[in-house]
Amino acid sequence: MLAIGGRWLPRVAIDALATAWAALEVAGLAVLWQRTGDGHSVSWLGGWYPVRGESVGIVLVGDRIGIGLALLAGALVLAVVVYSWRYFDEPPLQHAGTFPALILLFEAGMCGFALTGDLFDAFVFFELMGAAAYALTGYRIEDPRPVQGALIFGVVNSLGAYCTLLGIGLLYARTGELGLAQIGLKLAGHHADSLLTAAFVLVITGLLVKAAVVPFHFWLPDAHAVAPSPVCMLLSGVMVELGLYGTLRIYWVVLSGPHGIAPPHLRATFVAAGVLTALVGAVMCWQQRHLKRMLAFSTVGHVGLFLIGMALLTPEGVAGVALYVAAHAGVKAALFATAGVLLDRHGSVDEHGLYGRGRDLPLVGALFGLGGLALAGLPPFGTALGKAVTEHAAGERFPWLPVVFVLVSAATGGAVLRACARIFAGVGPRPREHDDGTETTGSGEAPEIRDPQRPVPIPMLAVPAALLCASLAAGLLPGFGSALAHAARQFTDRTAYTAAVFGHAVTPSAPLPEVGWSVEGVLLSLASTALAALFAAAAVWGIGLPWHGVGRAVRQRVVLPLRRLHSGHLGDYVTWLVVGVAVLLVVMAA
Repeated sequence: MLAIGGRWLPRVAIDALATAWAALEVAGLAVLWQRTGDGHSVSWLGGWYPVRGESVGIVLVGDRIGIGLALLAGALVLAVVVYSWRYFDEPPLQHAGTFPALILLFEAGMCGFALTGDLFDAFVFFELMGAAAYALTGYRIEDPRPVQGALIFGVVNSLGAYCTLLGIGLLYARTGELGLAQIGLKLAGHHADSLLTAAFVLVITGLLVKAAVVPFHFWLPDAHAVAPSPVCMLLSGVMVELGLYGTLRIYWVVLSGPHGIAPPHLRATFVAAGVLTALVGAVMCWQQRHLKRMLAFSTVGHVGLFLIGMALLTPEGVAGVALYVAAHAGVKAALFATAGVLLDRHGSVDEHGLYGRGRDLPLVGALFGLGGLALAGLPPFGTALGKAVTEHAAGERFPWLPVVFVLVSAATGGAVLRACARIFAGVGPRPREHDDGTETTGSGEAPEIRDPQRPVPIPMLAVPAALLCASLAAGLLPGFGSALAHAARQFTDRTAYTAAVFGHAVTPSAPLPEVGWSVEGVLLSLASTALAALFAAAAVWGIGLPWHGVGRAVRQRVVLPLRRLHSGHLGDYVTWLVVGVAVLLVVMAA
């Protein structure tokens, strides 16, 4: 309707309609979240209920984690729609409704994926989400760079989706079922074998590609570098997290029983993948001067931390990650929104080229700096609380993992603080230009408006401010953490999910995880924040740290090879996807 009606409706009417629909979606999901409580909301579409335990219908199953992710997607879509009121210049009349229509279609895919209880329909919603995201990434078709970024995004994710479809086919051949709960019941009488292991690896391949887990992550910085800033708010804020959610949902419902893959083996595999993803993301984030690529690699780093928390396979890990994801979404979306203001005003997202040019945007600088501090884990932001709960759960099994959380948070937050100091305060000497052939600068970007001298529109300032306030509230409201603790216990109860699908109610028996501030969590969060500030100051003022020689060796032997791997060539990325699938198959089958 929006896409077709855009031919005749004025721009104000289109924006009002898109905002109204997005707001109604948020209201509906909020009511569903409240009414579901600590149970499950189950809907068999078309009234096709199971008969004697057999079903042919499609089921939607909502618990507080799934509904919460759908609500998070809806809230970010509403923020993006409001932010975009004045973001783009006036498009041709016949295309005026295309952007909001694609945004709402993107939301439909994300919400459907979060709520479906059917494996094949999860794939359908997964592809709907992807198709809308590809179109939004290449929205500016007059520029070849967005088209290339969208092409890489689309091809790599589509290849991952084909792997997922093949895995679904193997599970269907084994069980004759497509519902998650039904597959789990059918497999209850079987022990894990090579077919089941291969099917699981193939199914989660597409999800891990969407989640940008190393080595499936190469598409993400290229897509973020060229996508419109409002689209980046959704890609980093919620889409990549949905890939991790799908992986965890499939494990807990289908494979967490005695027939499934052994938890210690799965835990070790995915903790290792999470650590690798976190470290690669942090290192590459620190090395960027292109602000949108910097924030994209920051997302990769935090995805690694989320994956570590999920891989613990405990309610406390799930609760911590859920809180971390919710708060991180607000912070990351706010940072991309402020980067959009710089692109709006100066036509550049190059940290070096923007040196001192942001002095006329003090409010934007304050929001950007607050976002960097929140990313580093400054209490009482929700990112700090989610980090504290997750790293406590991780430290109980692997005592060295909190060090990874502190370093990754410090590096990603420090990169943002470094850029903030240079751009908005002109602090330190002007960065020296050097080009080793592996750097993307972000200069010479095309502004997404026609008049870069206009005052910054109020929605482009109000939206990031509201998002940061929401992230702060996530750390301050005790009821929010308590609700997520109950939600995590429910999410990890396979029996309760299966019983709900077939119309029964089961009370969770597992102990309730503790979600709240602790002395240890506050101290580690303050440590990562202080370290981020130290990193930023050392970079801005060119201070030689005691390990400067070691840093030079690391740059030559680690950083430069990593940069060259991110070549922008589609063939290279496809090769890494194949390598990643092969490694997963070997490791999981060992």
